[in-house]
Amino acid sequence: MKNSFTIHDLPKSERPRERLQRFGSEALSSQELLALILGRGIKGESVMVTAQRLLSTFGNVRAISEASLEELTQVKGIGLAKASQIKACFELGKRQDLEIDLKDFDIKDPQSIVKAIRATIKDKAKEHFKLILLNSRNKIIGISTISIGTLNANLVHPREVFKEAVMP
Repeated sequence: MKNSFTIHDLPKSERPRERLQRFGSEALSSQELLALILGRGIKGESVMVTAQRLLSTFGNVRAISEASLEELTQVKGIGLAKASQIKACFELGKRQDLEIDLKDFDIKDPQSIVKAIRATIKDKAKEHFKLILLNSRNKIIGISTISIGTLNANLVHPREVFKEAVMP
């Protein structure tokens, strides 16, 4: 007699992989997405239970993404291989955010600037002074880091900014 619940005990229409194929990834819960990344549970335990344990331990997906390999492997059912898979998925997501197409990006207001560079600065512990170069049509032609400061300050001489802008 079988004591544990597995994905195969679910009707096909309720399994995460089939739901993703049918409805798209947006329709899946965080637990289901994590279950797909993990692939399988441990002996006597469904991957859905392991995925829920991850969410319960860390509280939310963002906290899981910020967890170290060591922290992830402290969760029952998560070894180094599964922790590495999780970290790799989140890193791909970060890199995808960095690949916005800037050549057709219009700068209309301060929010446009935030949108253009948010992904490159969101996880930084220190202040970054960025220079965004625009053409006459307010299209981005370049972004460069002029200076990396401390936790809450950044000293930049105007000549550093002008040098970069005049001689890119």
